[in-house]
Order: sequence, then C-alpha cells, then structure tokens
Amino acid sequence: MPRPDAPVSSFTLGPALLFCPGSRPDRFGKAAERSDAVIVDLEDAVTTAEKPAARAAAVTAITGGDDDIPALDPAVTVVRLNGVSFGELDADLTALEGSPVRHVVVAKAEDLGVLDHVAAALPDARLIPQVESPIGVLNAPALASHPAVEALFWGTEDMIAGLGGTTARTADGAYRSVIRHIRHSVLIAAGAAGVPALDAINTGIRDLPRLAAEAEDACASGFVAKACVHPHQVETVRRAYTPDAGEVEWAKALLVALRQEAGADADPLTVGAFSFRGQMVDAPVALQAQRIMARYDATRVHQPGE
Repeated sequence: MPRPDAPVSSFTLGPALLFCPGSRPDRFGKAAERSDAVIVDLEDAVTTAEKPAARAAAVTAITGGDDDIPALDPAVTVVRLNGVSFGELDADLTALEGSPVRHVVVAKAEDLGVLDHVAAALPDARLIPQVESPIGVLNAPALASHPAVEALFWGTEDMIAGLGGTTARTADGAYRSVIRHIRHSVLIAAGAAGVPALDAINTGIRDLPRLAAEAEDACASGFVAKACVHPHQVETVRRAYTPDAGEVEWAKALLVALRQEAGADADPLTVGAFSFRGQMVDAPVALQAQRIMARYDATRVHQPGE
C-alpha cells in the first residue's frame, strides 16, 4: 500500500513548470532561467514540419548544448513526447535513446501499453503520463500505478474536445464543472497510487488573478506543481506555493515539538497525539507541517534575502 506522504519527497521539480516549444531553442535559456523546470514540448506547440528539428534541438540541449543551442540541465528538464495516435512517438523515442533525458511527459496517455513502450525505449527516464481524454481519466489509477511513473499530469483543451464540448472554462475563466470533476479525479488517482499530481496550464496569459487563485487552490488541494505557458506566469505560481512566514514558523515549531515528543527520527505517520501550543495534534497535523516545510524548501531559493 503506498504511503500517503509520497508526494512530499518524491518529486523534485517545480512548483512552476514552464512549457517551451522544442522548435524554439532560442528560448530554452530564458525558460530555464525563469522557471523551476522547463518542459521542452515536441507535441502540440510544434508543427509536423518542425518536429525533426525540435527533436534534434531537445537532444542537443540536454547533452550539453552547442554554439546555437544552450545547454539544459537534464535534472530539471522535461521533454513532452507526442501522443501515440499521431505517429510521431517512435521518432521521438529514437531521437532520445541514449540521451541523458531523465523526465518525459507522455502526452495523451490512455493505457499501460504506451507507458511500457516508452519505458522500454528510455529505461533511465521517469514518466509523467498526461491525462487528456475521457478514457485517460477512467484509466488514471492504472497509469499512476505504473512502476516507471513519477507523477500524473492532466490537460484541459484536448479533454473538453474529447467530451464533445467547446470550451473548458466559463466566460469568467473558471473551470466548467465537468473539468473540475476531471481535475479532482486525476488528483485522487495520483494520491491513491502514492505519486504526485501536476496541475494543468492556464492559457489566460494576462489573467494573473485567475492564475493566482487557481495555483493557490492547486497547492492547497495537493498538486505539487503547476504548468505555465508564459514566463510571466511563473512568479504568480511560485508565490501561490510559497508558505507565508506564519505557516513556516508554525510548521517548524510543530516539527521540533514532534522530535522532542517522539525522538529525532520520528515519522509523522506513526506519531501519536501530543500537546502543541495548548492543542492536541496527531499524525495528520504533523504531516501537514512536513508538507509546508517541503514547499518552503522548494521555493525559498526564490525568496528575497534567502
């Protein structure tokens, strides 16, 4: 049975993941500077004619770069592969075989067969299935449980098209109820499998208040990171994932009290109830404190004065 605290420590990317078209290697450097991890996209952001060059650029970048293409650190670079139904996946895998790629998004993932196929071709990479279709939602628990999977991702626009709809959001920018249901379903599937969940993009580049509210909800609900489509969305996502000073002080103090109560190596999942600041707290509350500190550690490098 997976441990419910797995998403705290098993995903080292984020919280702000920035998409960059593989066909625009001139943007790779800026994307890496501005984000926590770059998603080099070989799929929707790249035309069919541009795909061979995009593959070559992605491989060049993660293998050290050259005079024209800046290097990208494979540890914080994700490559999004084409979906199997478009006939481009095998070309992606052939290009990446033998490269130092460590993280790949499997676009439009629907069944375990495609994950097996990608894992066999790229045995050193960790997979991030992107749930973007109704059948993908139904199979999300199985996808999340695949041994090569490090996180579960989801998408909106392909999803609403697959449902026969026209827009994933209402006029005010909020998700439609069916999309909220799918978002929750993917999060629950990931949690049940003990893997992290990544939240989808918001295409409203200028609507930063909506993005902030969405990212704050994603963080509070359990998504460990959120994808961005423009560099100026990154700081909004980071702020949403950065605990405030009061939260950090409370979490640090509670974890100190836990260690004093149960020992230096105490596991928040096994500690019993104990008194903290006049209240009785137990394992779920201690786990919340641990998660606050995990978010703090992931974002504090971006905070002024840190």
